[in-house]
Amino acid sequence: MRVAVYAPMKPPDHPVPSGDRRMARLILAALERGGHRPVVASRLRIWDDGRVEGRQRRLRDAAWRVADQLAARWATADDRPRAWITYHNYHKAPDWIGPRVADALAMPYVVVEASHAEKQRSGPWALGLEGAEAAIRRADRLLALTAEDADGLEALAPGRVERLAPFLDTAQFAAAATERDAWRRHWWGAEGGPPRLLAVAMMRPGDKEASYALLAEALAELQDRPWRLAVVGDGPARGPVLMRFPPGRVDWLGAMAPDDLPGLYAAADLFVWPAVNEAFGMVLMEAQAAGLPVVAGAERGVPQVVDHGRSGLLVAPRDPAAFAAAVAGLLDDPHRRATLAAEALASAPQRFGLDRAAAQLSGVLEALCRA
Repeated sequence: MRVAVYAPMKPPDHPVPSGDRRMARLILAALERGGHRPVVASRLRIWDDGRVEGRQRRLRDAAWRVADQLAARWATADDRPRAWITYHNYHKAPDWIGPRVADALAMPYVVVEASHAEKQRSGPWALGLEGAEAAIRRADRLLALTAEDADGLEALAPGRVERLAPFLDTAQFAAAATERDAWRRHWWGAEGGPPRLLAVAMMRPGDKEASYALLAEALAELQDRPWRLAVVGDGPARGPVLMRFPPGRVDWLGAMAPDDLPGLYAAADLFVWPAVNEAFGMVLMEAQAAGLPVVAGAERGVPQVVDHGRSGLLVAPRDPAAFAAAVAGLLDDPHRRATLAAEALASAPQRFGLDRAAAQLSGVLEALCRA
């Protein structure tokens, strides 16, 4: 089946890496794995920071023009898409295109990861909320990646909300884990050195910067233990982030291509990320898929992707003392780190592998097309 895919927040070929871009690409991969032929319907980016008056209205009007052009082009095309999937619809990046095309062509409309924030009804994103809500109400199926989102959507789309566990292609991470010793030598040299902690995140103001600040505060309590932190990431908050950490114990690796990350995950001993306001944390899944145990804050959807006590440890959200204690415990216990690493590697394909997501997406699309 040919399936139109649209990501209003960030298209899958956007030059700036992020979890959103990664998930958009994974949806394409899951559809291909399921035997479908996905096509990126539009690269029009609708995300708006709410600072420029009238911008949301201009984006909406541009989106409607795109929608009308797509509907006209596909109306008589033999290979037109038979269903539409939008990834991440919310008030800052509403889907104005998908519902309009789906109505014009009478095809199923599915949204993966939508959220509704009623408090934005009269704020700077009021128009965006209107568009996001209309898309939610129009959707034939809403696939929620977190329980929090599922609960919020049920009132707007009763009976049409379904949970879809966060997912990724675990194969390349598992492959890196089989060459763990070689990757350790590659990154740290023949002698290895102290236990290697790893954090991977963009450096931008807001939740990411807050997570870095919390991580720095926690590690400041562990100065008496041997460790070295490697950080992958870059962005506008790079200066403030770098100032928080002791320069003699941190390796700043900058931004890295996604294909370079599996080997780095495999080479490390512990992934450390406070996960302030993370929806679920793609990097937490990637780390576990490479056999790297995780210490993270138990916020929002993070407990859905970290199996506490089996693939990593979860601590109270935004609690640097608790975070430091969890990291200290694992630094002091190499055997427990190894046990967590083995469980993380073994369980990742079943917990969030691509095959399960591909099967679920295919089942939803086929059922809707038969209806």
